[in-house]
Amino acid sequence: MVIIAGMPTSMPLRPSRPKKRAAADSSRALTRENWVEAATEVLVDQGIDHVRVDVLAQQLNITRGSFYWHFRDREELLRAVLQAWHDASTAQLTKRLVDAREDPRQQLRNVISLPHRGRAAQRAARIELAIRAWARRDEMARKALDESDASRLRYHQDIFEALGYGAAEARLRAFVTYGCEVAESLLHRQGSPTDRRERQQFLEQLSLQPLQPKAPEPPVAAPAEPVGVDAGQARRKRRATA
Repeated sequence: MVIIAGMPTSMPLRPSRPKKRAAADSSRALTRENWVEAATEVLVDQGIDHVRVDVLAQQLNITRGSFYWHFRDREELLRAVLQAWHDASTAQLTKRLVDAREDPRQQLRNVISLPHRGRAAQRAARIELAIRAWARRDEMARKALDESDASRLRYHQDIFEALGYGAAEARLRAFVTYGCEVAESLLHRQGSPTDRRERQQFLEQLSLQPLQPKAPEPPVAAPAEPVGVDAGQARRKRRATA
């Protein structure tokens, strides 16, 4: 019999688990997503060079060895970071907008409004800025970024084609509109809330503005005949010099 807090009990005390087993249980409790989220935070705050296993283990208060329950190596973790970013910022977002089944004009309004959606938009912009900085120096990140940009541009082009524009013009309008959205997400601190609302409304109007028909080029004037030379002589002279 043992005494616990001054009271008798006949329950025997359980032996403590081996430390190795406890570490393994802790490793399993920490999910793959936890590592990806921690890596993303370090990427945003400190840059890609600091996304290392030792840094993340210290941040998560866990041993480095637990990392290998979920990833083979650092490269696999970095691929998972890029995939998670693509899924959240492109694939899932585009699917949600498409599934809303709204008319094309409202879809356009929705995508233009994305950089203006409060803290969620600001966090997304911080992650995207870090991804773009990483992509300038790393082929794997650049490829992932190019694929996301291309997917977003295709979605914008689909909207403009649904609004009645031909494929060529829809592609150009999509590029200009998407470029403005990216700039807005990176420059979201510029101006007051009123300024940002005005920019949002202006971009919608601008993206739908009809193009002015191209003015015909003026006809090219024929060269003047030399003074004192008859027309036949002038033509013979031009043929001779041709």
